[in-house]
Amino acid sequence: MKYATPSAPLVVPESVKDRMRLLYVAKHACSSGRADVQDGTHAVYHAEVRDVLERIGFRLSVANDYRVLFEHPEVDFVFPLLNRGGFLNSEMMLPLLCNRLGLPYLGSGPIIRGASDDKHLTKLIARSRGIATADWAVYRRGNHADAARCPKADRYVIKPNASSASWGVRAAEDWAGVRNAVAAIHAEGHDAIVEPFITGHDIEVSIITMHGRPVILPTMIVEQHDPADLRSYDEKRDLDGGVKTYAIKPFHDAERLGAIHAAALNLMEEFAPFDYGRFECRLDIETGEFQFLEVNLNCNLWSRKTISLAARLAGWTHEQLIETILCESLRRNGVIDQFSGYRHGHVLAAQIEPLAAAL
Repeated sequence: MKYATPSAPLVVPESVKDRMRLLYVAKHACSSGRADVQDGTHAVYHAEVRDVLERIGFRLSVANDYRVLFEHPEVDFVFPLLNRGGFLNSEMMLPLLCNRLGLPYLGSGPIIRGASDDKHLTKLIARSRGIATADWAVYRRGNHADAARCPKADRYVIKPNASSASWGVRAAEDWAGVRNAVAAIHAEGHDAIVEPFITGHDIEVSIITMHGRPVILPTMIVEQHDPADLRSYDEKRDLDGGVKTYAIKPFHDAERLGAIHAAALNLMEEFAPFDYGRFECRLDIETGEFQFLEVNLNCNLWSRKTISLAARLAGWTHEQLIETILCESLRRNGVIDQFSGYRHGHVLAAQIEPLAAAL
């Protein structure tokens, strides 16, 4: 799979911005930009993206609930960030609703989103393509937790199979601990995945698309102060008082980068077109080898997270990253050609009323 290196960022034509109506849907899309008690800085992130889209110059409508797409909202394109909607597999809902209405949207389709968010299925795909992946076991809710299928390890990570930002993560050192953690996750309504804990650091490869080709942004390492620590949801969402046990830095290990990039492109080909996403692997500090962890499509675009930091290293601003991603998706979905050819723009629909309850 051939790829390009970052070049000049893409720009949406002004004629398209003037005519196209963009709907932005996120749980905290209507927030003031302050951290949320439950979701922490995710609320800051959602408000920030809304403000960026307005500064870029899009004719923007905003909503924070799936119901905005139960009927056609009279918009031309959807920017979906309502990924964690409070129910299992909610990341598929917005793409499904858009498909039902025939509305183009940013990111991959619902089946691909579902496969990428199911960590077990993603690992199966990775292993089928010859990518190094540590042994694991998935225990679906309603099935017996069979000890024979559990990988052998001195320490385990147990989490919901569709977890994001380490939500619901647990640790154990023996089968009894694994079994109890799996039971607790099942009781919360989720499938559970069990993996050996690898002492080391996460390597994150951010990939976007430009001119129909994947572009690898500078690769980052999430370097932990203690490689044996298990990162938590509270830490990732800044709910722990802002204490950081890790730092996101550029990864310059030329000896390993080639193999990691090859693995990333190999796997991400299965999910294309996805507009933007992240390939993650774990660098074992004892062996020096990496093991695939997961794919994160529609990854966090907040200016303080990995893909934005990587774009900054490539010389792009946060606004340029978001506009580039959107521009390529608009091109891929035929929206730019559609509006560039119009003589008369659409009349802007009434601003969508912010819905009171966020799921």
